[in-house]
Amino acid sequence: MIGNFSLTRALPTVLLMAALVMPGWTTASPRIALLDQAAFQSAKAAHAVMLAVTRAGDRLVAVGERGIVLLSDDSGQSWHQAQVPVSVSLTAVQFVDNEQGWAVGHMGVVLHSTDGGQTWVKQLDGIATAELARVLAQQSNDPKQLKDAERLVADGPDKPFLDLYFRDRRNGFVVGAYGLILRTVDGGDSWQPWMQQVENPDDLNLYGIRAAGSALLIVGERGLLLRSSDNGRSFQALESPYEGSFFGLQGSSTGEVVAFGLRGNAYRSGDEGANWRRIETDLEAALSAATKLTEGTWVLASQAGDVLFSFDQGNHFHHSPVSATASIAGVVAAPDGSLISVGLSGPSRLNHDFAAQR
Repeated sequence: MIGNFSLTRALPTVLLMAALVMPGWTTASPRIALLDQAAFQSAKAAHAVMLAVTRAGDRLVAVGERGIVLLSDDSGQSWHQAQVPVSVSLTAVQFVDNEQGWAVGHMGVVLHSTDGGQTWVKQLDGIATAELARVLAQQSNDPKQLKDAERLVADGPDKPFLDLYFRDRRNGFVVGAYGLILRTVDGGDSWQPWMQQVENPDDLNLYGIRAAGSALLIVGERGLLLRSSDNGRSFQALESPYEGSFFGLQGSSTGEVVAFGLRGNAYRSGDEGANWRRIETDLEAALSAATKLTEGTWVLASQAGDVLFSFDQGNHFHHSPVSATASIAGVVAAPDGSLISVGLSGPSRLNHDFAAQR
């Protein structure tokens, strides 16, 4: 099943494949041991490949390869390493306030922090996910669902989670490869497989999940667009304007949303995903990250290090003269107003006055 695995986070495939586990590995495998092996503490951690970055209050939290989590309390001028109980690559991170946050990654890992990212505990992994799916399938008496669940168990924890969205400290979703999606209503103390509530018959990879207004949207490969209008109880497929993979999306509280993907492709909706129009980016590189500086000021970044900004909620994007020295996988605004990117060479401060270019 690894053979048709698409790009995730628009980073080079070799970096992603190195962290995946092939089907058939047993619980005795050294790869499986990474689920219980703490991330190695290294003086060089600040230069490791980082795949996502976010804010926990005034703290910056970046996650990446080999379970490395980096923290900065001075707007990205210096970083220190957190305590993490696993050594698998982490692909996405979100905090709902300055204390409570979650990170997801390869081998179906879900981590939780209650102290602003300083320490983490494992709430879920691919082995537990497969067992949850099998129990649910046995209860449903659905032959296809049971077959899919048995395949999950047989494959082992080879499927990564690629993104997550928490509305608050209790309610959240994690999404990933081959249509995997799980839901929690108790802050991750328990999880429920949610694949049967999602209109994704081909089990396409799910790359991003975000809220836009009262809706919750998911994007994935082959132009997949999914929307929930009932607080995540079900997701329906939307007509997509694009056949390539979407790698992520950025939404607003008033319903505007931008979905972005391969070869500079980006699309905007002003009505919670009902209608879409193409955004001109003048880029050939994959768009790999986005963030919102204010309700009106949004940022897009590319695999090639390009930075684009919008002052009208994603209606139009303009190229910034500032760029990263390497591929950008994640971007966020620091407390001091600078832009922080993460990628192949770790975190970087992109000092630039966006307001001056209005």
